[in-house]
Amino acid sequence: MKLLYLDCFAGISGDMLLGALLDLGVAEAALRTELTKLKLPGYSISTRRVVKQNIAATKFDCDTGHEHHHRGYTEIAGMITGSGLSENVKRRALHVFRRLGEAEAKIHGVPLEQIHFHEIGAVDSIVDIVGVCVALDLLGVDEVQASPVPLGSGFVETAHGKFPVPAPATLELLKGVPVQPSNEAVELVTPTGAALLAEFCCRYGPMPALTVEKIGHGAGTRDLPQTPNVLRAVLGETSGGAKSDTVAVIEANIDDMNPQWFGDVMERLLVNGALDVFLTPVQMKKNRPGTLLTVLCEPRDADRFVELVLTHTTTFGVRLHEARRRMLAREIVRVPTRFGEIEVKVGRYNGKVVTRSPEYESCKRAAALANVPVREVYDAAKEAR
Repeated sequence: MKLLYLDCFAGISGDMLLGALLDLGVAEAALRTELTKLKLPGYSISTRRVVKQNIAATKFDCDTGHEHHHRGYTEIAGMITGSGLSENVKRRALHVFRRLGEAEAKIHGVPLEQIHFHEIGAVDSIVDIVGVCVALDLLGVDEVQASPVPLGSGFVETAHGKFPVPAPATLELLKGVPVQPSNEAVELVTPTGAALLAEFCCRYGPMPALTVEKIGHGAGTRDLPQTPNVLRAVLGETSGGAKSDTVAVIEANIDDMNPQWFGDVMERLLVNGALDVFLTPVQMKKNRPGTLLTVLCEPRDADRFVELVLTHTTTFGVRLHEARRRMLAREIVRVPTRFGEIEVKVGRYNGKVVTRSPEYESCKRAAALANVPVREVYDAAKEAR
């Protein structure tokens, strides 16, 4: 299994993480190609080698000139959804922006739909977030772990005013993340960095046992007085045939809700970042037919999904427990077919391919363009190598 460990001794930001991933070997040309699918105007990207307190690192820069367009969550979500990015990249990028939007909405006491990002809605932040999602996809990372995160101290100037470090939205995003103090009197963790950690990192602590393959360093902008301002990323292989983690399982038996509403409930849960949502027919007391709603999510997000189930269904309560799961190492590859390139999910056990599954949305798009049944595209992708 391919594991990425983030050593956040100087904190984390979107550009530092993207710089570290480029330093690990993500091709800048491939990143550019994917970012153009956003159809986002008014920026240029570049990388350069810098040295921070005797550590050489890659500095990622996104030049936007004097662009100050403050986009809302809805506009950004529409841009990502309508792009030509892979479904996996779209999904993760949308989750990151939703996390950011919900944190801002909670801090400022307004609905998510009314949130207009300032620093985060700017082109460079969009490029950082989508770029990280693309880079992790290109590297084929199965799991991300990180060290505890130093927060820094002092105050930071934002579009909303002067805030203590960490900024309120940053601290909201870091719920469930182990943090530690730092002697550096600056902001070490940005909202973008916190949101990316919250979305991708499944475990925090010391570096796990693994075979180190590559090491990358991503540079921050500042020169810190006491700490090299770099993020260290370690890419390696772990032993064992399957990835293991813990998920929260939320269940509710429902027998008095309009069946048409389940579609909306499932969509809301998935859009909010649920790992999986499924419905099971059950026979309830008094021989009434009912539906078992099951939601899988990260344990740190359990309270949020319990609230969604309680407020968007007719249930009077839920069952909540944690479960261990084992998963194959997986990656999304593009295979050539007579209908064009189709995305296929590949599962490996101990490095050996044991299953291949064409992605439905990719097959559906190609089938619509070719005016053929989806199954023809699916079968062609299944046979392709």
